[in-house]
Amino acid sequence: MCKPKILIQFDPDPHASTFDSIVAIDSGVEHLLTQSGVTPGQIESLVHGAMFTRGPQDLKNTALFFGGNDVAKTEALVNAAKKCFFGPLRVSVLSDPNGSNTTAAAAVICAEKHMDLTGKTITILAGTGPVGQRIAQIISGPAAPGSCSPTIRVCSRQIEKARSICDSLRAKTAGDFVPTQSGNANEALAAIEGADVVFAAGAAGVELLPMTWNQRPDSPVVAVDLNAVPPAGIHGIDVMDAGQKRGQSICYGAIGVGGLKMKIHKRALQMLFETNDQVLEVEEIYRLGLALNG
Repeated sequence: MCKPKILIQFDPDPHASTFDSIVAIDSGVEHLLTQSGVTPGQIESLVHGAMFTRGPQDLKNTALFFGGNDVAKTEALVNAAKKCFFGPLRVSVLSDPNGSNTTAAAAVICAEKHMDLTGKTITILAGTGPVGQRIAQIISGPAAPGSCSPTIRVCSRQIEKARSICDSLRAKTAGDFVPTQSGNANEALAAIEGADVVFAAGAAGVELLPMTWNQRPDSPVVAVDLNAVPPAGIHGIDVMDAGQKRGQSICYGAIGVGGLKMKIHKRALQMLFETNDQVLEVEEIYRLGLALNG
């Protein structure tokens, strides 16, 4: 008899995300176990509990999801979990802290509908946050032989934070990362000068670009605003925009991107139960998104 599908949701926060729990149930998970306030030191016993209760042939029906608002804490949990596996005794893993991996994948794919980002200039406003960092990581990626890496302006109100994140990204990928200060409207406008694409990945309800941003001949070709709470992160973009032309730019709002984000999120959860050796992190989630949008 086929074992029921069990998803264990690990969250370093005091309370497990209700958003992630509901998406899991809507994706076909039969039993959801939530573990909140989890630390790396607690992971081994919890993961072994998932591994040793079923035979190898049934382990594809148990999977782990890692969420949470603090990306660094979530990544520490994922790394600790992967160290628990050996031989065929393992279960599949999906990491999506604060929705950053699925959101970033969807945002980049939306922009790529309109241009090849190779060699282009990209501005990421609030680029030091979890979604901004993932966008930068996906766009840079491993460079193809002979290809021109994109120039990625990673923006922050604090230039030292931008420099630190750029250093971290350079250690992982092939992009040309430029730390850029954008603490006010004038600095944000300067940050998008000559950019082909701008992403706004800031906090809810914070406007990052003022109304004059797309009234210039060198406005970005594509603008993606990931803020779903008024006011928009990029002035004039509607939350429902999904390729609408506003001024000189093709625009996407949070819900316009969110349809693909949810499609990726749900399919990733379903994939966990196809085999017991899936590890879905930012690059794998991006490739999944490309396949779904192909």
